[in-house]
Amino acid sequence: MPKTIYNKYDKKLISSLPVAAFEGRIIVILTEGETEKAVEYLLSKPILGFDTETRPSFKKGQQHKVSLLQVSTDDTCFLFRLNHTGLTPALLKLLTDKKVMKIGLSWHDDLNSLHKLADFKPGNFTDLQDCIKDIGIEDLSLQKLYANLFGQKISKRQQLSNWEADILSDKQKLYAATDAWACIMLYQELVRLKETKDYQLIIQEENHADV
Repeated sequence: MPKTIYNKYDKKLISSLPVAAFEGRIIVILTEGETEKAVEYLLSKPILGFDTETRPSFKKGQQHKVSLLQVSTDDTCFLFRLNHTGLTPALLKLLTDKKVMKIGLSWHDDLNSLHKLADFKPGNFTDLQDCIKDIGIEDLSLQKLYANLFGQKISKRQQLSNWEADILSDKQKLYAATDAWACIMLYQELVRLKETKDYQLIIQEENHADV
């Protein structure tokens, strides 16, 4: 039976969905030496999900530097605490690598934040927002995309938490890891749908979908 997807997913439906969460290993990286070992491991994998987090600012005109780079395989996510390590040579090697497929969402914004820490030429990155148009999806947010394709909710409760805290809470770690891992899940499902054409696209009118 074809999967039903929508060009615009109704945000009001998301709250009732079951919660999606990363169930693999989450490893926090705090030192330059740890980044080297983590990057070596990550570059041995075929596909990686990427995301970043920045401490929110509640004062007009105040901006913080990117605090966290999370990079996930399908079962292991590394949380690189950039406010401790900066962009180390190993991390720059990861970001500029041209072999391993790297998936992000609205990745241009993340790159702009990372470029404020160091100058580098991005390697093999794919932005999910460039993939969804091929099957008619117009939503751009991770939460709506995941709800649309998998019928599950990605919680955003930790989004505005302090990403420069001395110790990240378990909820922060899970939130960060889930966002990076979800990029892989979404990409693989989008590829499957494009190849199999196993979906039915429902066009929602503007007044039926919260856009």
